[in-house]
Amino acid sequence: MNIDSIVNGIVIDHITAGRGKEIYNLLHLSNLDCMVALITNASSVKMGRKDIIKIDAAIELDTDALGYVDPGVTVSIIADGKTVEKKKLDLPEELEGVLHCRNPRCITSTEQELAPIFKLTDRTKREYRCIYCESKF
Repeated sequence: MNIDSIVNGIVIDHITAGRGKEIYNLLHLSNLDCMVALITNASSVKMGRKDIIKIDAAIELDTDALGYVDPGVTVSIIADGKTVEKKKLDLPEELEGVLHCRNPRCITSTEQELAPIFKLTDRTKREYRCIYCESKF
């Protein structure tokens, strides 16, 4: 199978196999007016199998959400057919507007315009806590 290289755009690589569709939906890529390729179960020397997303446009990405969903993902920015920037993502220290607090008494449950913010409290357990009510996510 051949998928053309992109001249200007973004490649999200090293996605854990099976997580590509989740990332595709999280980033609302179906709403874009450009070509988007979601490649699932591609062969990988490092990972065995992986997913890849290629976006044929320079768009803003929520790298915090990406890092939360799948730490270890790499994002490559392509300009004029060359990689101009490559970032390896990790768990973000803070997430704003990505998670929703499960505590019904949290201020973010009653104040809809207040974005939920979570801080990373335990990297090994991937544990986050709401900064307003300290509830775990």
